[in-house]
Amino acid sequence: MPVEVRLSDLIRLGVATADEAEGSVKKLAKRLTKEGIIVSYRQGTEFFMLSQKANRDCIFMNSDTRLCTVYEKRPDTCRQFPAIGPRPGYCPGYSK
Repeated sequence: MPVEVRLSDLIRLGVATADEAEGSVKKLAKRLTKEGIIVSYRQGTEFFMLSQKANRDCIFMNSDTRLCTVYEKRPDTCRQFPAIGPRPGYCPGYSK
């Protein structure tokens, strides 16, 4: 599932600094894209789309344990899931 995050989430994750946030967000987005952390930035909504692994897992998910590697610093989108999203209350991880 693609994960959209805000600038504050990227700072919490430690992939961006507050100084970068005060500067050019486009420049920051270009750097994060080059590093493979994000795939896109939408200026209108100010959302960054996190990169995914080849199997479509989030880049921060451990492939062996299936656990989040940045759980304590996870983005707000993840903190609020599944309360928000296209199907509130539905979590694909629990479906059989």
